[in-house]
Amino acid sequence: MRLPLNSRTIGYTQFRTKIAVTCRNEFLSFSFGRMGIRSFLRLRITSARTRVLIRRVFVALVVATIFLGGIQLRRWVGENTRHVRYQHDIVNGFYWGNEILKEARQLSPDEATANSWSGFFRGYLALYDRVKEDAYENDYHLDYPPLRLLVMAIWAKQVRNGLPVIDDGHPKLVNPLLKINLLCELLSAVAIFCLVHLCVQRSRPTRSSVLHALPQQHRAWICGLAAATVAWLEPSMILDAHGWPQWDVWILPFYLFAAIAALKNRWLWCGCLLGAGAMLKGQLLFVAPFFLLWPLWQRKWLAALHMLAGFLATTALIVSPWLLRTPAAWISVAPVILVSLLFLLRYKLPYAAAWLAGILGCAIFVIGSFAGGSFAWLQIGFIYGTEHYPYLFISSCYNLPSLLGQIGWSLKDSVLSGRIGSLELHLTLQWALRLLYLGALALCARGLMRHQRARDPRVLIAIAAPWLLMFALLGQMHERYLMWGAVVSAVALGVSIRLSIVHFVISVLSTAMIIHVMLIDKKLDATLRTIDLL
Repeated sequence: MRLPLNSRTIGYTQFRTKIAVTCRNEFLSFSFGRMGIRSFLRLRITSARTRVLIRRVFVALVVATIFLGGIQLRRWVGENTRHVRYQHDIVNGFYWGNEILKEARQLSPDEATANSWSGFFRGYLALYDRVKEDAYENDYHLDYPPLRLLVMAIWAKQVRNGLPVIDDGHPKLVNPLLKINLLCELLSAVAIFCLVHLCVQRSRPTRSSVLHALPQQHRAWICGLAAATVAWLEPSMILDAHGWPQWDVWILPFYLFAAIAALKNRWLWCGCLLGAGAMLKGQLLFVAPFFLLWPLWQRKWLAALHMLAGFLATTALIVSPWLLRTPAAWISVAPVILVSLLFLLRYKLPYAAAWLAGILGCAIFVIGSFAGGSFAWLQIGFIYGTEHYPYLFISSCYNLPSLLGQIGWSLKDSVLSGRIGSLELHLTLQWALRLLYLGALALCARGLMRHQRARDPRVLIAIAAPWLLMFALLGQMHERYLMWGAVVSAVALGVSIRLSIVHFVISVLSTAMIIHVMLIDKKLDATLRTIDLL
């Protein structure tokens, strides 16, 4: 039935008035109300699918903005810190990369062979032995583990192929390593998101006054994105990777993904990640015992063995070219692996991969020891680094050893001494601090076990604590090493606001120490006030 004109006009006017009032209320709610965004997304003119799409597009735009902003910030830092850049680390890395290229030329019959990848790896495998033979009183000057030495060699080869002659301060010299730093920073942020998301999603309902009204899944996403954002924009990491620059950030993804693997009971992969990361920087070995103590407190003996098997197998595979130096040594490993594989398949034993990894690692090390394998990579890449700086603390490093140094202690001072028969024992301050650190690490693993059993998100704090304890308690620490704790402690945003504030305090301290050393090294008059303030 068709309404009269005046009735249709009145109905149309009422409809417009209703729409106007609704839009006004929604606008005010969106602009000033506490639930503005939620009210805006619940407009009845959109379907549920459209609202979900709008939310996802909004989150994607925010993430893209943060990502691009972080890249732009890194470019700005790299361009504006060249005059205070710590050039020694760049020169040292490029020097040892060139030494491998020089070794390749000496061991190759012609230039073409020296420039090939086979000649390159020949020089790479020969460098450790040559450095050990030429060293005076075991002063090797080289302290790079195998994988970091390989990265430096590939970097030098790439730069020399493009620019045979290049100045130490040329931007194209360091750009390849800055790209690796950027990749590791991005992977670290992604790993922190995954870690926080996993722990918050598994945790019991929170009592937080901020997020208690949200579903568990939404809380996990929000906390994960917040922690990843803070880690991605961490100033000490950006300064260390693009202002100094150094390569400390390379091991962060390995540690974080190893923690995720452990939380998912993938202990074999956890050990593999730790083994690979330790071959880049040996400092990862200081926190690796945490992953052994973790399952031991839970009495998961097989999990601990799986972690050790993964670590052993990965390490053995990486250093096998030095251990198995003859065809006979390689041939000796093959039947051991073949017999073990057939035995595992025949009896269908559980955890076959872990058994095989452990047998492979043991076989490579044992056969390498009896077949004349070289352990120069161990002496130079790991042991020498612990003896190279025999000081309680280095530069502007403020921790417990620095306080002990202020009152007159030194690294090798005897704390306790005793005698057992003809054997005289001395406990030095260096080892006393190491034992104190191991005890704190054991308590950390126990706390993680309790929080994990209670489904408490504070398990994230236990995962971050080893890096902070390492810097606070151990001697021979550089000021840069607090950066690891500053980045990993970003997981505190998934726990509480108070612990998040602690993270920002650690971040400020780490950044201040790095800036302090960068400015002091250049001795610029214009920075004296800043140095005094720091």
